[in-house]
Amino acid sequence: MFGAPRPTGRRLPAGDFTLLAPCTPGKIVALWNNFHALAAKIGKAAPAHPLFFIKSATSAIGPLEPIRRPPGYAGKIVFEGELGIVIGKSAKEVAPNRAGDHIFGYTCVNDVTAIDLLFENGDFPQWGRSKSFDTFGCLGPVIATDFNSATAAVITRLDGVERQNYALSDMIFSPAELVSRISHDLSLLPGDVIACGTSLGVGSIKDGVTVDVSIEGIGSLRNRLAG
Repeated sequence: MFGAPRPTGRRLPAGDFTLLAPCTPGKIVALWNNFHALAAKIGKAAPAHPLFFIKSATSAIGPLEPIRRPPGYAGKIVFEGELGIVIGKSAKEVAPNRAGDHIFGYTCVNDVTAIDLLFENGDFPQWGRSKSFDTFGCLGPVIATDFNSATAAVITRLDGVERQNYALSDMIFSPAELVSRISHDLSLLPGDVIACGTSLGVGSIKDGVTVDVSIEGIGSLRNRLAG
């Protein structure tokens, strides 16, 4: 269990510290089709239960760490700017009205995908493989413990050019609903992250490009595709 955070009041000059990933997740639970606008665009009905896959814990990196192209992979690499829920207290079969007790805070996520591998095998979509390479789970820059997703938006920029700008209020399943429903499928442990899914504007990244995922009230998560 994460304790109650208390500010120390200490200030450090820029350049005197390095931000790491703000938590060490045992797993990253990532949502698919969790925004009304994207569901309408791709012609999918809103799901009755959260649709999710698991990204490897070893995919997690922090701000300014490079995203690295998998060895031998020359295909497209895709960004997805998302809100991340950080679990603070173990959650198992939690009621929706108690889900907030298990949320430590929120962070920014870039859910990176080697998209050409996802449907490489026509018999089996490779969600885990295409999304779990080392460096494909960008988290940060901090965990905001006082954050209201109902009034915030996710803005994603590539080298300063806006590619995504969507309201978190458009989520099909709210953060509390996600924690509750997913906790009935599997145990959520302190440090685990739920990536809430993305909306319109997803696209590919060229080598050398910097992805900036910003959410007001949390901050900006920047990572460069190093190739």
